[in-house]
Formats: sequence, structure tokens, C-alpha cells
Amino acid sequence: MTDFGYDLIGKRVWVAGHNGMVGSAVVRRLRSESIGDLVTASSSDVDLRNQAATDAFVSATKPDVMILAAAKVGGIHANRSAQGEFLYDNLMISANAIDAARRHAIERSVVLGSSCIYPREADQPMTEAALMTGPLEPTNEGYAVAKIAALELATMYRRQYGMSIVSLMPTNLYGPNDNYDLETSHVMAALIRKTVEAQERGDDSIEVWGTGRPRREFLHVDDLADATVFALTAVDADHHINVGTGSDISIAELASLIAELVGWDGQHRFDTGMPDGTMRKLLDVSYLSRRGWTAAIPLRTGIAAAIEEYRAATPSVA
Repeated sequence: MTDFGYDLIGKRVWVAGHNGMVGSAVVRRLRSESIGDLVTASSSDVDLRNQAATDAFVSATKPDVMILAAAKVGGIHANRSAQGEFLYDNLMISANAIDAARRHAIERSVVLGSSCIYPREADQPMTEAALMTGPLEPTNEGYAVAKIAALELATMYRRQYGMSIVSLMPTNLYGPNDNYDLETSHVMAALIRKTVEAQERGDDSIEVWGTGRPRREFLHVDDLADATVFALTAVDADHHINVGTGSDISIAELASLIAELVGWDGQHRFDTGMPDGTMRKLLDVSYLSRRGWTAAIPLRTGIAAAIEEYRAATPSVA
């Protein structure tokens, strides 16, 4: 069931953050749509943290649609070591892009956020109504506050100005163009890299941060891109919308699955001195499901593809 209709045919679509994992997936997905022009700019071309530069870019390019995928992102280590930087950069990127879209009368906008907006101890699965009902997870509080501000700005601009904008909150993402730097990566990418390298070197063990007990939900980025186009064209809501699979897996189980798919039979050493983060993060995805969209890529299939993509793009360490 859809409750909204927007036609992309012939539209100029600005994908902010097109070089990142999410943005590049959205660009791939748009190739199957009959859009007019794709509008892009790298961070070296336009610094979205700068209001004047952002406004000048939107004024000059005149997009009909904005998909805001630009963000400063990272895993637990990156987030907890640079809270202020993550808050400032993401706050400015979102505020400047959303405000420019409003002032230049962009017809339709989608803001992409993160499930880290929800309280650390939120009831599972987390519904959209769980927002701001308790304290955030301290290890990524800066990033979460910025994302909350972005979706609230979108909501308030809808109310005050009638702006046609929708916010999507995806769960943990993985897939093509992921970040495999162990200092800044998320858990999926880090485990894939560690496991592939352990196999290539013949190592008999690898270290995994935390106890392995936390449970996480993982969504292939191509599924998020598809959900983005679906929401852009077929869904309108005055609140943010969860995007996920509706199922989760423990970090220990994930590590074992990756090991199986890589073909490595070593042991996992769990460093319990490192933080686990939130013990469970599972989204209630019933809102989008009722409107006709569900994730299509099974976790095992998606991880196998990610492993092959990583191997193809990375020299062997053996």
C-alpha cells in the first residue's frame, strides 16, 4: 500500500555524498530510473559544512530532488575518540543541505540517518516512537545527536513550510564501497578484513572487540538504496521511517559466519576490555513493510558478495 506519488521522470536529482557507500549505492539504483540529470559534487568541490558554499551550489545546479547521504561516519573507535568533530560536521552538513533545499524550493527530499538515534536501552525491536525516550549510547552520542537534529529539522520544516521531505533511519549497513580501515570501520567491514587477512597469512586466531554477545541487524546498502527510491516516490510521512531487515545476529555468530564464508577455520579471541556498545539494536520495520517495501538481499548472500568485493579490491597480505 502506497500513500504518495512522486514521478522521477526527467528530474534533476542531487545525491549529496555520492562517493560514499550509501551515496554510491543510491547512484547505482537511480540508473534504473528515467531521471533527467544526476547532480553530484565531491567534498573538495563543495564543503557542505559551509552554508554559503552549499547555498551557492544548490542555486547554480537547481536540482528538483535532494537525497542527503553525505555524512562523517565511523565505528566505535572513531566515534568515541572524536565526539565533538562528529557532532559538528554532521550537524552542519545536514542543516545546510536541508535549509538550502527549502530556500531553493527543491520539490522532494530524502534525509538518510542512522539507527543510533535510538536510546541505548530502547525496547526491542525499536519503533519510530522510541526516539528520545531515554539516554543515548555514549560511544556514538555526538553522531546520534547530529542525526536527531537533522530529522527533527526535516519534520519542523514540513510543519512550518510544507516542505516535501522524508527521513529514513537505516540499521547497520554493509556492501560495496564500505570502509575497511580498522581504525574507523564498522564491525562488519572490520571482521571481513581481519578474517580474509588471517586466512591469507595462515593465522590461527583473530581479535574481536567486546564480548561477542551484542546483537546487530545488518542491511545491504543496495537494499537501502532501493528503499530510498521507494520512499522518495511512494511514501510520505510526518515522522522518520525505519529501514532494516527485521532480524538480527550476535557479533560472535557474525564472526563465525564470515569465517565460514571466507574459508578460515581459526579461533576468535574476544577482547572484553573493549566496549560492546548497545547490547541489541533491532528495528521495527513494519511501517515501510505495510507500504510495500521489504529488504531483498539475504545476509549470507550479501556477506559472500562483500567478501569477494573486498578480495578483488585489496592486494593479498600473504
